[in-house]
Amino acid sequence: VQLQASGGGLVQPGGSLRLSCVASGRIFAIKDMAWYRQAPGKQREVIASITMDGSTNYADSVKGRSTISRDNAKNAVYLQMNDPKPEDTAVYYCNAHVRAIGATGLPGDAVAYWGQGTQVTVSS
Repeated sequence: VQLQASGGGLVQPGGSLRLSCVASGRIFAIKDMAWYRQAPGKQREVIASITMDGSTNYADSVKGRSTISRDNAKNAVYLQMNDPKPEDTAVYYCNAHVRAIGATGLPGDAVAYWGQGTQVTVSS
């Protein structure tokens, strides 16, 4: 199973950004999905999460200006952030708890997988 994140880059304050993350491989089901970020000198923190049935949670730092969504048919999770601020500058990682199909052809327990990280820089 692999997670491929995309959509980072240089964004102006007050603009918007949209991150995407697609899971691929022998996937039986994907349970919770989430976006984390890690700013220079800080620990990685979860900023948004979404369950299989679409329930969402947000960190206070992004609540009200971010939306996490998923497309179960595409094994994808998205993060839309409006009005980004310089303090949103970080490497953003997607995370998914995936039940993969094992060598026996049967699904295993859910295991956490990470995307490679995508840099988001908010600056004018």
